[in-house]
Amino acid sequence: MAEADFEAAKAFLKQTSEGAGISMYDHMADLIEKVLQEKPPNAADMLESLSYQLKATRFSTESQLKEQPELSDSILLANTQAQLLRHETEVPEEDDEQIVPNMPQLMQYFESADVGVGADESFRIFMALKQLAETQPLKSVTFWGKIFGLEKNYYIAEAQYREGEEPQPEDDGDQEEEKESEEDEDADPLPKSTFKPIPPLPVEEYGSGVNKKIYFVCNEPGQDWILLPDATPKSISVARQIRKRFTGNLDTPVVSYPSFPGTEADLLRAQIARITAATHVSPSGFYTFDEEDEDEEDERDTFIEDEEFEGKALAELLEPDLSGWVHHAQYILPQGRCKWVNPVVKDEDQEDEDDEEEEEEEEEVEPEAGPPLLTPLQNDADVDGMPAWSTRLSSTAHPSFSCVRISSNRWPGAHAIGVSKIFANVYIGFGLKYLSEPFSPAPLPTIDSEYAGEDIAETTDPTREEEEEFEAQQAAQEDDGDEEEDDE
Repeated sequence: MAEADFEAAKAFLKQTSEGAGISMYDHMADLIEKVLQEKPPNAADMLESLSYQLKATRFSTESQLKEQPELSDSILLANTQAQLLRHETEVPEEDDEQIVPNMPQLMQYFESADVGVGADESFRIFMALKQLAETQPLKSVTFWGKIFGLEKNYYIAEAQYREGEEPQPEDDGDQEEEKESEEDEDADPLPKSTFKPIPPLPVEEYGSGVNKKIYFVCNEPGQDWILLPDATPKSISVARQIRKRFTGNLDTPVVSYPSFPGTEADLLRAQIARITAATHVSPSGFYTFDEEDEDEEDERDTFIEDEEFEGKALAELLEPDLSGWVHHAQYILPQGRCKWVNPVVKDEDQEDEDDEEEEEEEEEVEPEAGPPLLTPLQNDADVDGMPAWSTRLSSTAHPSFSCVRISSNRWPGAHAIGVSKIFANVYIGFGLKYLSEPFSPAPLPTIDSEYAGEDIAETTDPTREEEEEFEAQQAAQEDDGDEEEDDE
């Protein structure tokens, strides 16, 4: 046999079989090696069985199919958002009240004034708001804004519950009873301090003050909406003293000084309350006070739409003194509430123990006050020499089809548009207030000095010789006492 024929035959035997996954050449080589190792007496008779055994050892239970690659986050998000487009809703009747406003139209006005998130994203947000309105008992819901985070972003929806559907506050009575029972179980209780800290200020109930509305949040349109907790006076007060970037995870602890009472969800809610109170504005005359509440002008916290409002001309909204715009969100007092409460008011049990002097001091506490509702923007303080607001026309090429945009210089990212009878507010930013200088955290408190009362005197430690002498005296006294007992 020629060498070429030998190589061709060898190449043929080395062809891999599709079923067994091995070539005839390798199989015969393994078979001969097996025969030489086992050396059966009748190798020729057992050739077929040895071949079957060898093939069985090569059988693998693992699938030869390629593993399906994991879907990327972008594909998973696309599948989630695709459900919004397949979402079917009933055609509303003309008399039905619209829960979700015409967001595509409002965002188109913002985009014409160089503000917005894009047409595609606006439509996805609009569909996500409709989904929220159908899963929650809401009276109204609108897009509050978008806050950028280090890892993920926050999309925020502002809503109101329908009457009678408000959540009931939780009762903490069971927890107090458990604490009291634990204290009673202690056989040898530790001494208690007589210091009584100032009790925390009460949280404003839903429908009033900083909790007039509720807020839902999600990281992407189409994901589940999460209800944020109520804003508390403590969280708002501390949020004014710190400066933190959001991460995009609501459970992230807030590490700061002063210590923030809660997680990032509480900090986000506090910042929403601050931004809303400072930047939610409307054309003057759009809202008015109810005539039935005329007797309480200083304590008004509600308003209604003026049915006789005929809209504002663009020239009025563009006035440099901002007299055409008003605040329709309540001012947040320094204590973190919209309605002031006396922090030194005590319970009925404590009032009996108080002296007359303490009662007089309580009366001297001056209540905090802020500007009332529907205050014109012209009363806003300047921001480092700049006006508090900047105004501009969306387009000077076609003023007849333009809108007016005003932007806050105190909270960069807060904008409002107005045209005819239409207005809207939106916030797109990092959730941080403007600072002209680098942020400097609050200094740590001074270290308390040691107690130096008359009942405590500092002495030197005794030496070992003095201790031994004292122990010998103690032992001698004990021996004398034992002898007296024996004599009796």
